Amino acid sequence: QVQLVESGGGLVQTGGSLRLSCAASRRTFRMFTMGWFRQAPGKEREFVAAIRWSGGSTNYADSAKGRFTISTDNAKNTVYLQMNSLKPEDTAVYYCAAAPSYTILSNNPDYWGRGTQVTVSS
Repeated sequence: QVQLVESGGGLVQTGGSLRLSCAASRRTFRMFTMGWFRQAPGKEREFVAAIRWSGGSTNYADSAKGRFTISTDNAKNTVYLQMNSLKPEDTAVYYCAAAPSYTILSNNPDYWGRGTQVTVSS
């Protein structure tokens, strides 16, 4: 079974930075696409960023592009989301997700972590 465990959330001021981590099982390395989603109170879940374990391809939501960077460390079975220039509207629970393809991930991921809270204060 694929297990995903997020960490790194917290409270940060506007303009600050956080790096989220998602520890994933080895099985995801071979074929899965990994990604980050977020859900703010009273809002629908939205896609943030994705990366393929096989390497090379990344994808970002417009709201994240230029500020957030997704990356992997295969030796640690971990995917990261570096978040810079944070804004109050970035406040949400951030979830790590995994799926066999980018298409599936972007619409209906097969696996989810429990989430980590990110709060950006003004």
